[in-house]
Amino acid sequence: MRVFVTGGTGYVGVPVVRELLRRGHSVTLLARDASRVPADLCGLVHVVDGDLADSTALQIGMNQADAVVHLVGIIRENRRRGITMQAVHVGGTTAVLEAARRAGVERLIHMSALGARVGARSRYHKTKWEAETRVRQSGLKFTIFRPSVVFGPGGPGENFVRQLATVVRRAPVVPVIGDGHFRLQPVHTRTVSATFAAALEMDSTIGETFDVGGPSVVEYEDIVREIVDVSGKKRGSVHIPLPIIEVFVRGATVFGSSPLSMDQLTMLKEGSVVPNGERLYQVFGVEPIPFHIAREDI
Repeated sequence: MRVFVTGGTGYVGVPVVRELLRRGHSVTLLARDASRVPADLCGLVHVVDGDLADSTALQIGMNQADAVVHLVGIIRENRRRGITMQAVHVGGTTAVLEAARRAGVERLIHMSALGARVGARSRYHKTKWEAETRVRQSGLKFTIFRPSVVFGPGGPGENFVRQLATVVRRAPVVPVIGDGHFRLQPVHTRTVSATFAAALEMDSTIGETFDVGGPSVVEYEDIVREIVDVSGKKRGSVHIPLPIIEVFVRGATVFGSSPLSMDQLTMLKEGSVVPNGERLYQVFGVEPIPFHIAREDI
């Protein structure tokens, strides 16, 4: 199958592309910066220079494609540069859908996020839900995936675990947000890539939405402790009350120096747990991978 991938040079994208190639698919990537394509993929994929706002690049990428895997997403906005969640998640998805229809591409794998829903509090989840709605109304043969926190070896770029690891490395004392008892269900990049790629080959997943989580629920503080252990930074920790964290994040955001956004804080407080985690594994027959952080992954 000839597959056009957006976001294929990102943290989740690189493992997905490797899995597509392993399964024998031909892959074309949309990339703003071709230098971000990992060395082991150079020569194995075709790269189209451009982004989601470039309709010509989208059409070139869609040309003769059989399917699209749409992975582009942001966790932080840069309003000065016009990079907003509304523009990327909703506008970008709309552009991909329109380009697919023009090119006659019918099959779409779309990456959303666990927590996307009507009435979501964070901009991230609101715009992810709006993008999902556009996908469902597109007339394409779609499958939607909503991952929880993703961990494991991936491509370049930030993810939740790497962000925490950066804080651990830099802080003289490890800060723990609130009581640390926020519940998350981390899922391995291997699980994400295997299910995304497999869905392309399964007619039974067309029109379906899958929540994607790991085999167990862990608390935020447990993730912090594991990062500390793996990094070898033996240092104390301090719990910082949520009101203080919120004031700090709002203030630091103004100067562009906050280690996390208010959106991320909102989502952390909500937690990220899959209501029916067994369904994914039953449908795709993949082995659950327990949460574990390796030094090279952070």
